[in-house]
Amino acid sequence: MDERDPLLRRVAEAARRPVPVDPRARARVHRAVRRADGGSTFRRALRWLLRPRLHLSPLGAAGMAAAVAVAMLALGMRVGGAPEEAGGPPAPGQDVRVQFVLVAPGASRVSLVGDFNGWNPAATPLRPTGRDGVWTVDVPLRAGRYTYSFLVNGVVWQRDPSAPAAPGDDFGRPSSVILVQGGAS
Repeated sequence: MDERDPLLRRVAEAARRPVPVDPRARARVHRAVRRADGGSTFRRALRWLLRPRLHLSPLGAAGMAAAVAVAMLALGMRVGGAPEEAGGPPAPGQDVRVQFVLVAPGASRVSLVGDFNGWNPAATPLRPTGRDGVWTVDVPLRAGRYTYSFLVNGVVWQRDPSAPAAPGDDFGRPSSVILVQGGAS
């Protein structure tokens, strides 16, 4: 036999002997495992119930917001510049008075521009209401879908924050969309 055999035997015997474990160390390990595990069953269940599970990209969130807005419009709910409810629904082909409102503190002038007025900044100026930067205008519109924006001080294009965003246009200006519902035909 090789002279290293007795050394290997002693190492193997030492490796087979049980190692004494300090009871305090064992308790510390058990506590750490319970903490890492989340504590009591009640706390783990509560965390599981409260943990958010829906993770959306900004594009996904915008899509969901647009879907909700379309559903609200389909159900006839008031969104942004929705038609006024005075006197019941209009007759077919009759104009509906739509109120557009924008809060623009510090603005000296605000215009409503859209496909209903040829995007002409001079065609539909809003007037200040006298309340901290609130501007408004009533516009007669026929039933249909319209894209529009506000032009603040002649230079800043702003979409209507209370209406659904319109799909992007070729000019890169932020705009909103409104669906005006007319009477039954």
